[in-house]
Amino acid sequence: MQFVMGLLDKIKQLYIGYSKVSYNGKKYGVTRIDFNQGKSFKVYAEELGGTDFISLNYYVTSSSEKLKPCEMPNEKVVHFLNNFKVLND
Repeated sequence: MQFVMGLLDKIKQLYIGYSKVSYNGKKYGVTRIDFNQGKSFKVYAEELGGTDFISLNYYVTSSSEKLKPCEMPNEKVVHFLNNFKVLND
């Protein structure tokens, strides 16, 4: 999937390392890892006490930005990024 406006900003709202978020009324444990001096990102979120997960890579090049969901629909990843809320617990 090509660049979708604002997704990089959403990814950067997640803490580097591990954090918890709320999404669709459920809690998720999320790991964000940055690579290549902040030019690529790996995000993995797993529903706590459930079976759902979100997995994606995001790449920033000199000419574009690309979202690469891992074995799931693009829409699921975009919906998660646009709707999670970071928890401070």
